[in-house]
Amino acid sequence: MRITSIATIPVALPFRERYETATGSLRQREMILLKLVGSEGHVGYGDAVPLSLRGGPPLAAVRADLDRVCSPLLTAADLDPDLPPAEAGTSIASLLDSALGAGAGPGALAAIEMALLDLLGRACDAPAWALLGAADAHPVQCNGTLGAGSPDRVAESAREMVDQGFKTLKVKVGAGEDRARMEAVRDTCGAGVKLRIDANGAWSPNDAIDQLEALGGADLELAEQPCATLEDLAALRTRTDVAIVADESVSSEDEASRAVELAACDAVTIKLAKVGGPRAALRIGSRVPAYLSSALDSPLGIAAAVHTAQALPARDFASGLAQGLATSGLFADNVADDRALRGPTIHPPTGPGLGVEIDEDAVERLRIP
Repeated sequence: MRITSIATIPVALPFRERYETATGSLRQREMILLKLVGSEGHVGYGDAVPLSLRGGPPLAAVRADLDRVCSPLLTAADLDPDLPPAEAGTSIASLLDSALGAGAGPGALAAIEMALLDLLGRACDAPAWALLGAADAHPVQCNGTLGAGSPDRVAESAREMVDQGFKTLKVKVGAGEDRARMEAVRDTCGAGVKLRIDANGAWSPNDAIDQLEALGGADLELAEQPCATLEDLAALRTRTDVAIVADESVSSEDEASRAVELAACDAVTIKLAKVGGPRAALRIGSRVPAYLSSALDSPLGIAAAVHTAQALPARDFASGLAQGLATSGLFADNVADDRALRGPTIHPPTGPGLGVEIDEDAVERLRIP
């Protein structure tokens, strides 16, 4: 099967309300949809989500990256849908190596792999998790995500999430009013709900010690990226009993190995757009306990992460942790029906490929220049 058409489509998904973190806020999530059409008529999609709030390249740069790499690489590809799913999936790896060699960044790599998994899965009538080497599929338990808004509004959102069945909530901190926000959430939810925090690297080790104690200390399930560097996380970890999770500071296998060497964290959380796609995520997960998290993706990125979770080893501290993938409910509009990808339990889509059916009318409605 050859790839006969390639399109990069910029879209913006509007948030229900402004999404606030320690590093900035967003009213909409801009991203690039990558659309591949195969010679047998199948269509595969992926998404590239810029991590601009984390210092990553802006949308235009990510699109330029895709446009530069995809045409010469993918139009020359020859995919064999008659191979067994795991073998067919492995054949994608060489294309990804070529894309990496051509200088594609992690956002572009993730989109290319998603679209290839979707296209090839549809051609061979297999779900993406089978192409990634998983033996079977199981539901994924997820945490709810709360932005760094006002304490009253965040507490209201927390109540809504608990009513939906969430047993774990992640609260964004580091943007002011942290203690009041956490107290409001705890008072609203009660002791039966696990709370984790995400500071996006906002604190020094000394500040983190004070903040962790003020925000609940032993009552916290974990703290994501309280400090910016692995060295600072390692220093903090020797001084607190709160489990430490690395996010921004681990985006590659080398950084995962460095985290282990420094004993910097109990686990890492992996975003496909941050590390370069599902296979890169699995390689990192083979080196350090890990769970998956959304980069505020479209349903394509969420589905790809749910498929990836089927092949991700459940190791040590990360075993049994809720995945951070239930973010579709943050959006007021989307490029596909995302109802099956919401809530505290997400079942892997049952259709071939990623199992997400793109709404072309919605894509046109959400398209941006």
